[in-house]
Amino acid sequence: MSTEQTFYPGLDGVIASKTDISFLDVENEEIVIRGFDLIELSKKVTYLDLVYLLMNNQLPNREERDSLDQELRKEYWIPKELSSILKLLPNQTDSMDALRTGISILAGFESELDDISIEANRRKTIRLLAKVPSIVANSYHAKMNSPMISPRNDLSYSANFLYMITGKEPTQLEMKAFDQTLMVYSEHEMPNSTFTARVIASTTSDMYGALTGSVASLKGKLHGGANEAVMEMLLEAKTEEGMEMLIMQKLQNKERIMGFGHRVYMKKMDPRANLMKEALLELVETKGNKELYDMCVIGEEVMKREKGLYPNLDYYAAPVYYLLGIPINLYTPIFLAARTIGICAHVIEQHANNRLYRPRVDYTGPRNLHP
Repeated sequence: MSTEQTFYPGLDGVIASKTDISFLDVENEEIVIRGFDLIELSKKVTYLDLVYLLMNNQLPNREERDSLDQELRKEYWIPKELSSILKLLPNQTDSMDALRTGISILAGFESELDDISIEANRRKTIRLLAKVPSIVANSYHAKMNSPMISPRNDLSYSANFLYMITGKEPTQLEMKAFDQTLMVYSEHEMPNSTFTARVIASTTSDMYGALTGSVASLKGKLHGGANEAVMEMLLEAKTEEGMEMLIMQKLQNKERIMGFGHRVYMKKMDPRANLMKEALLELVETKGNKELYDMCVIGEEVMKREKGLYPNLDYYAAPVYYLLGIPINLYTPIFLAARTIGICAHVIEQHANNRLYRPRVDYTGPRNLHP
Protein backbone atom coordinates (compact mmCIF):
# COMPACT_ATOMS: atom_id res chain seq x y z
CA MET A 1 0.00 0.00 0.00
CA SER A 2 1.02 3.63 -0.35
CA THR A 3 3.37 4.91 2.35
CA GLU A 4 1.10 7.94 2.66
CA GLN A 5 -1.55 5.81 4.37
CA THR A 6 -1.29 5.27 8.11
CA PHE A 7 -1.92 2.03 9.97
CA TYR A 8 -3.79 2.36 13.29
CA PRO A 9 -3.71 -0.92 15.28
CA GLY A 10 -7.22 -1.89 16.32
CA LEU A 11 -8.50 1.06 14.25
CA ASP A 12 -7.73 3.14 17.33
CA GLY A 13 -9.12 6.64 16.82
CA VAL A 14 -10.27 5.94 13.25
CA ILE A 15 -13.67 7.44 12.37
CA ALA A 16 -15.66 4.48 11.01
CA SER A 17 -19.10 6.03 10.63
CA LYS A 18 -21.18 9.16 10.82
CA THR A 19 -24.02 8.84 13.31
CA ASP A 20 -26.57 10.91 15.20
CA ILE A 21 -27.12 8.17 17.77
CA SER A 22 -24.39 8.75 20.36
CA PHE A 23 -21.00 10.29 21.04
CA LEU A 24 -18.41 10.02 23.82
CA ASP A 25 -17.34 13.53 24.81
CA VAL A 26 -14.42 12.54 27.01
CA GLU A 27 -13.21 16.06 27.75
CA ASN A 28 -16.58 17.07 29.20
CA GLU A 29 -17.18 13.62 30.74
CA GLU A 30 -20.45 13.26 28.85
CA ILE A 31 -22.00 10.34 26.98
CA VAL A 32 -24.28 12.02 24.46
CA ILE A 33 -27.38 10.06 23.41
CA ARG A 34 -29.42 11.82 20.72
CA GLY A 35 -28.31 15.13 22.26
CA PHE A 36 -28.96 14.16 25.90
CA ASP A 37 -26.44 13.29 28.63
CA LEU A 38 -26.82 9.57 29.40
CA ILE A 39 -26.04 10.01 33.11
CA GLU A 40 -28.66 12.74 33.50
CA LEU A 41 -31.15 10.54 31.65
CA SER A 42 -30.33 7.62 33.95
CA LYS A 43 -31.18 9.74 36.98
CA LYS A 44 -34.38 11.31 35.62
CA VAL A 45 -36.10 8.87 33.25
CA THR A 46 -36.39 5.12 32.70
CA TYR A 47 -34.93 2.56 30.33
CA LEU A 48 -38.12 2.61 28.26
CA ASP A 49 -37.80 6.37 27.83
CA LEU A 50 -34.28 5.78 26.54
CA VAL A 51 -35.50 3.03 24.21
CA TYR A 52 -38.07 5.41 22.77
CA LEU A 53 -35.43 8.14 22.42
CA LEU A 54 -33.07 5.86 20.50
CA MET A 55 -35.86 4.69 18.22
CA ASN A 56 -37.61 8.02 17.63
CA ASN A 57 -34.98 10.72 18.24
CA GLN A 58 -37.02 12.32 21.03
CA LEU A 59 -38.13 11.51 24.57
CA PRO A 60 -41.69 10.21 24.87
CA ASN A 61 -44.62 11.79 26.63
CA ARG A 62 -46.58 9.60 29.04
CA GLU A 63 -48.92 8.29 26.35
CA GLU A 64 -46.06 7.37 24.01
CA ARG A 65 -44.13 5.63 26.78
CA ASP A 66 -47.20 3.66 27.84
CA SER A 67 -47.81 2.63 24.24
CA LEU A 68 -44.22 1.36 23.93
CA ASP A 69 -44.60 -0.46 27.24
CA GLN A 70 -47.72 -2.24 26.00
CA GLU A 71 -46.08 -3.18 22.71
CA LEU A 72 -43.22 -4.82 24.59
CA ARG A 73 -45.48 -6.66 27.05
CA LYS A 74 -47.35 -8.28 24.15
CA GLU A 75 -44.07 -9.67 22.80
CA TYR A 76 -42.47 -11.01 26.03
CA TRP A 77 -43.00 -14.70 25.16
CA ILE A 78 -40.60 -16.77 23.08
CA PRO A 79 -41.80 -19.65 20.85
CA LYS A 80 -42.23 -22.97 22.65
CA GLU A 81 -39.93 -24.57 20.07
CA LEU A 82 -37.14 -22.21 21.14
CA SER A 83 -37.72 -23.10 24.80
CA SER A 84 -37.43 -26.78 23.90
CA ILE A 85 -34.14 -26.21 22.06
CA LEU A 86 -32.68 -24.27 25.01
CA LYS A 87 -33.38 -27.32 27.18
CA LEU A 88 -31.41 -29.50 24.76
CA LEU A 89 -28.22 -27.46 24.98
CA PRO A 90 -25.40 -29.11 26.97
CA ASN A 91 -25.23 -27.95 30.58
CA GLN A 92 -21.69 -26.69 30.03
CA THR A 93 -22.86 -24.28 27.30
CA ASP A 94 -21.61 -20.77 27.98
CA SER A 95 -24.46 -18.34 28.69
CA MET A 96 -23.40 -16.09 25.81
CA ASP A 97 -23.32 -19.06 23.45
CA ALA A 98 -26.83 -19.98 24.55
CA LEU A 99 -27.96 -16.41 23.92
CA ARG A 100 -26.33 -16.38 20.49
CA THR A 101 -28.04 -19.66 19.63
CA GLY A 102 -31.38 -18.42 20.92
CA ILE A 103 -31.30 -15.25 18.80
CA SER A 104 -30.31 -17.27 15.72
CA ILE A 105 -33.25 -19.64 16.24
CA LEU A 106 -35.60 -16.74 16.89
CA ALA A 107 -34.76 -15.42 13.42
CA GLY A 108 -36.55 -18.42 11.95
CA PHE A 109 -39.82 -17.17 13.44
CA GLU A 110 -39.41 -13.64 12.07
CA SER A 111 -41.86 -12.96 9.22
CA GLU A 112 -40.08 -9.72 8.23
CA LEU A 113 -36.55 -11.07 8.42
CA ASP A 114 -35.34 -9.83 5.03
CA ASP A 115 -37.23 -6.53 5.06
CA ILE A 116 -34.62 -3.94 6.04
CA SER A 117 -36.87 -0.90 5.72
CA ILE A 118 -36.88 1.50 8.66
CA GLU A 119 -40.44 0.56 9.59
CA ALA A 120 -39.80 -3.20 9.54
CA ASN A 121 -36.53 -2.80 11.43
CA ARG A 122 -38.31 -0.85 14.15
CA ARG A 123 -40.89 -3.60 14.54
CA LYS A 124 -38.11 -6.19 14.76
CA THR A 125 -36.37 -4.05 17.37
CA ILE A 126 -39.48 -4.20 19.57
CA ARG A 127 -39.69 -7.97 19.21
CA LEU A 128 -36.01 -8.47 19.99
CA LEU A 129 -36.09 -6.13 22.99
CA ALA A 130 -39.07 -8.02 24.38
CA LYS A 131 -37.75 -11.55 23.80
CA VAL A 132 -34.02 -11.32 24.48
CA PRO A 133 -34.60 -11.13 28.28
CA SER A 134 -36.61 -14.37 28.08
CA ILE A 135 -33.73 -16.06 26.26
CA VAL A 136 -31.20 -14.72 28.77
CA ALA A 137 -33.15 -15.87 31.82
CA ASN A 138 -34.51 -19.17 30.59
CA SER A 139 -31.36 -20.40 28.87
CA TYR A 140 -29.82 -20.12 32.34
CA HIS A 141 -32.69 -21.95 34.04
CA ALA A 142 -32.48 -24.69 31.40
CA LYS A 143 -28.74 -24.98 31.98
CA MET A 144 -29.33 -25.35 35.73
CA ASN A 145 -32.08 -27.96 35.12
CA SER A 146 -34.54 -25.72 36.91
CA PRO A 147 -38.04 -24.79 35.69
CA MET A 148 -38.25 -21.99 33.16
CA ILE A 149 -39.95 -18.83 34.37
CA SER A 150 -42.68 -17.40 32.17
CA PRO A 151 -42.75 -13.63 31.69
CA ARG A 152 -45.38 -11.58 33.46
CA ASN A 153 -47.03 -8.93 31.36
CA ASP A 154 -48.37 -7.27 34.50
CA LEU A 155 -44.79 -6.18 35.26
CA SER A 156 -42.82 -3.39 33.65
CA TYR A 157 -39.97 -4.25 31.30
CA SER A 158 -37.18 -4.04 33.89
CA ALA A 159 -39.22 -5.64 36.67
CA ASN A 160 -40.20 -8.54 34.43
CA PHE A 161 -36.61 -9.06 33.28
CA LEU A 162 -35.32 -9.23 36.85
CA TYR A 163 -38.26 -11.41 37.91
CA MET A 164 -37.53 -13.98 35.19
CA ILE A 165 -33.94 -14.24 36.41
CA THR A 166 -34.53 -14.47 40.16
CA GLY A 167 -38.09 -15.80 40.36
CA LYS A 168 -38.95 -13.00 42.78
CA GLU A 169 -40.88 -9.83 42.12
CA PRO A 170 -38.35 -7.02 42.71
CA THR A 171 -38.80 -4.21 45.19
CA GLN A 172 -39.00 -0.64 43.93
CA LEU A 173 -35.36 -0.05 44.90
CA GLU A 174 -34.20 -3.23 43.15
CA MET A 175 -36.14 -2.34 40.01
CA LYS A 176 -34.70 1.18 40.00
CA ALA A 177 -31.12 -0.09 40.34
CA PHE A 178 -31.60 -2.73 37.65
CA ASP A 179 -33.27 -0.24 35.32
CA GLN A 180 -30.28 2.07 35.71
CA THR A 181 -27.88 -0.75 34.81
CA LEU A 182 -29.84 -1.34 31.61
CA MET A 183 -29.61 2.37 30.81
CA VAL A 184 -25.87 2.73 31.32
CA TYR A 185 -25.16 -0.40 29.26
CA SER A 186 -27.62 0.58 26.51
CA GLU A 187 -25.42 2.51 24.08
CA HIS A 188 -21.80 3.63 23.92
CA GLU A 189 -20.98 4.95 20.46
CA MET A 190 -18.79 2.44 18.52
CA PRO A 191 -17.44 -0.38 20.70
CA ASN A 192 -16.43 -3.66 19.10
CA SER A 193 -19.86 -5.28 19.29
CA THR A 194 -21.63 -2.30 17.71
CA PHE A 195 -19.00 -2.05 14.99
CA THR A 196 -19.46 -5.77 14.35
CA ALA A 197 -23.20 -5.28 13.93
CA ARG A 198 -22.70 -2.39 11.51
CA VAL A 199 -20.19 -4.36 9.44
CA ILE A 200 -22.66 -7.26 9.17
CA ALA A 201 -25.58 -4.93 8.44
CA SER A 202 -23.55 -3.19 5.72
CA THR A 203 -23.87 -6.33 3.58
CA THR A 204 -27.68 -5.83 3.91
CA SER A 205 -27.79 -8.86 6.17
CA ASP A 206 -30.71 -8.92 8.60
CA MET A 207 -30.98 -7.47 12.10
CA TYR A 208 -30.96 -10.88 13.80
CA GLY A 209 -27.71 -11.79 12.07
CA ALA A 210 -26.15 -8.48 13.09
CA LEU A 211 -27.22 -8.95 16.70
CA THR A 212 -25.94 -12.53 16.72
CA GLY A 213 -22.53 -11.26 15.60
CA SER A 214 -22.62 -8.71 18.39
CA VAL A 215 -23.17 -11.47 20.94
CA ALA A 216 -20.06 -13.28 19.70
CA SER A 217 -18.08 -10.04 19.95
CA LEU A 218 -19.36 -9.15 23.40
CA LYS A 219 -18.48 -12.59 24.75
CA GLY A 220 -14.77 -11.69 24.66
CA LYS A 221 -13.17 -10.87 27.99
CA LEU A 222 -11.72 -7.63 26.64
CA HIS A 223 -15.21 -6.36 25.88
CA GLY A 224 -18.16 -7.76 27.79
CA GLY A 225 -16.81 -10.38 30.16
CA ALA A 226 -15.12 -7.97 32.55
CA ASN A 227 -18.07 -7.57 34.93
CA GLU A 228 -18.05 -11.30 35.69
CA ALA A 229 -14.29 -11.24 36.35
CA VAL A 230 -14.74 -8.28 38.72
CA MET A 231 -17.26 -10.15 40.83
CA GLU A 232 -15.09 -13.26 40.96
CA MET A 233 -12.22 -11.08 42.21
CA LEU A 234 -14.39 -9.51 44.92
CA LEU A 235 -15.55 -12.92 46.12
CA GLU A 236 -11.97 -14.19 46.15
CA ALA A 237 -10.77 -11.18 48.17
CA LYS A 238 -13.52 -11.53 50.83
CA THR A 239 -12.43 -8.47 52.89
CA GLU A 240 -11.07 -4.95 52.44
CA GLU A 241 -7.59 -6.11 53.45
CA GLY A 242 -7.91 -9.10 51.17
CA MET A 243 -8.88 -6.85 48.27
CA GLU A 244 -5.74 -4.75 48.54
CA MET A 245 -3.55 -7.83 48.96
CA LEU A 246 -5.13 -9.58 45.99
CA ILE A 247 -4.75 -6.60 43.67
CA MET A 248 -1.14 -6.04 44.72
CA GLN A 249 -0.40 -9.72 44.13
CA LYS A 250 -1.99 -9.61 40.68
CA LEU A 251 -0.03 -6.48 39.80
CA GLN A 252 3.18 -8.11 40.95
CA ASN A 253 2.39 -11.09 38.72
CA LYS A 254 1.63 -8.66 35.86
CA GLU A 255 -1.96 -9.88 35.65
CA ARG A 256 -4.68 -7.73 34.13
CA ILE A 257 -7.07 -6.27 36.72
CA MET A 258 -10.52 -6.35 35.14
CA GLY A 259 -12.85 -3.40 35.69
CA PHE A 260 -10.17 -0.74 35.31
CA GLY A 261 -9.08 1.31 32.35
CA HIS A 262 -10.93 1.98 29.11
CA ARG A 263 -9.91 2.61 25.51
CA VAL A 264 -11.73 5.95 25.67
CA TYR A 265 -11.70 6.91 29.38
CA MET A 266 -7.95 6.78 29.94
CA LYS A 267 -7.40 9.72 32.28
CA LYS A 268 -10.76 9.92 34.05
CA MET A 269 -13.28 7.64 35.71
CA ASP A 270 -15.99 6.27 33.46
CA PRO A 271 -19.03 8.46 34.31
CA ARG A 272 -21.23 5.37 34.22
CA ALA A 273 -19.09 3.83 36.96
CA ASN A 274 -19.83 6.82 39.20
CA LEU A 275 -23.56 6.27 38.74
CA MET A 276 -23.26 2.57 39.57
CA LYS A 277 -21.16 3.42 42.61
CA GLU A 278 -24.05 5.54 43.88
CA ALA A 279 -26.52 2.74 43.12
CA LEU A 280 -24.34 0.24 44.98
CA LEU A 281 -24.19 2.46 48.06
CA GLU A 282 -27.97 2.85 48.02
CA LEU A 283 -28.42 -0.92 47.80
CA VAL A 284 -26.00 -1.77 50.62
CA GLU A 285 -27.65 0.79 52.89
CA THR A 286 -30.92 -1.11 52.46
CA LYS A 287 -29.74 -4.69 51.98
CA GLY A 288 -26.62 -4.67 54.12
CA ASN A 289 -23.19 -6.00 53.02
CA LYS A 290 -21.50 -2.63 53.42
CA GLU A 291 -18.14 -4.39 53.27
CA LEU A 292 -18.75 -5.18 49.61
CA TYR A 293 -18.98 -1.44 48.89
CA ASP A 294 -15.90 -0.73 51.03
CA MET A 295 -13.94 -3.42 49.17
CA CYS A 296 -14.76 -1.74 45.88
CA VAL A 297 -13.61 1.63 47.20
CA ILE A 298 -10.33 0.11 48.43
CA GLY A 299 -9.76 -1.49 45.03
CA GLU A 300 -10.44 1.83 43.32
CA GLU A 301 -7.93 3.62 45.56
CA VAL A 302 -5.24 0.96 45.09
CA MET A 303 -5.46 1.01 41.30
CA LYS A 304 -5.37 4.80 41.16
CA ARG A 305 -2.34 4.83 43.48
CA GLU A 306 -0.42 2.01 41.81
CA LYS A 307 -1.33 2.33 38.14
CA GLY A 308 -3.14 5.62 37.64
CA LEU A 309 -6.17 3.68 36.37
CA TYR A 310 -9.83 4.42 37.08
CA PRO A 311 -12.87 2.14 37.31
CA ASN A 312 -14.95 1.51 34.24
CA LEU A 313 -18.65 0.63 34.24
CA ASP A 314 -18.08 -3.08 34.85
CA TYR A 315 -16.29 -2.50 38.16
CA TYR A 316 -19.31 -1.12 40.00
CA ALA A 317 -22.04 -2.78 37.93
CA ALA A 318 -20.83 -6.24 39.00
CA PRO A 319 -21.55 -5.83 42.75
CA VAL A 320 -24.88 -4.16 41.91
CA TYR A 321 -25.89 -7.27 39.98
CA TYR A 322 -24.64 -9.44 42.85
CA LEU A 323 -26.82 -7.67 45.42
CA LEU A 324 -29.79 -8.01 43.07
CA GLY A 325 -29.36 -11.80 43.26
CA ILE A 326 -28.26 -12.23 39.65
CA PRO A 327 -26.02 -15.25 38.88
CA ILE A 328 -22.54 -14.18 37.85
CA ASN A 329 -22.54 -15.91 34.48
CA LEU A 330 -25.55 -13.84 33.44
CA TYR A 331 -23.80 -10.48 33.84
CA THR A 332 -22.54 -10.39 30.25
CA PRO A 333 -25.80 -11.65 28.67
CA ILE A 334 -27.63 -8.88 30.56
CA PHE A 335 -25.11 -6.40 29.15
CA LEU A 336 -26.07 -7.60 25.66
CA ALA A 337 -29.78 -7.47 26.45
CA ALA A 338 -29.42 -3.85 27.59
CA ARG A 339 -27.27 -3.00 24.56
CA THR A 340 -29.80 -4.57 22.14
CA ILE A 341 -31.54 -1.23 21.69
CA GLY A 342 -28.29 0.56 20.89
CA ILE A 343 -27.17 -2.14 18.47
CA CYS A 344 -30.56 -2.19 16.73
CA ALA A 345 -30.49 1.62 16.43
CA HIS A 346 -27.13 1.35 14.68
CA VAL A 347 -28.39 -1.40 12.37
CA ILE A 348 -31.39 0.77 11.43
CA GLU A 349 -29.06 3.70 10.73
CA GLN A 350 -26.66 1.53 8.72
CA HIS A 351 -29.44 0.05 6.58
CA ALA A 352 -30.98 3.49 6.00
CA ASN A 353 -27.73 5.03 4.70
CA ASN A 354 -25.61 2.09 3.75
CA ARG A 355 -22.12 1.64 2.39
CA LEU A 356 -20.43 -1.75 2.51
CA TYR A 357 -17.44 -1.87 4.87
CA ARG A 358 -14.39 -2.97 2.89
CA PRO A 359 -11.11 -1.85 4.53
CA ARG A 360 -7.64 -2.61 3.17
CA VAL A 361 -4.49 -3.95 4.83
CA ASP A 362 -0.86 -2.99 5.25
CA TYR A 363 0.74 -6.06 3.72
CA THR A 364 3.99 -7.14 5.43
CA GLY A 365 4.55 -10.53 3.78
CA PRO A 366 6.96 -11.56 1.01
CA ARG A 367 6.60 -10.75 -2.72
CA ASN A 368 7.76 -12.22 -6.00
CA LEU A 369 7.88 -15.85 -4.85
CA HIS A 370 7.48 -18.54 -7.51
CA PRO A 371 6.50 -22.23 -7.24
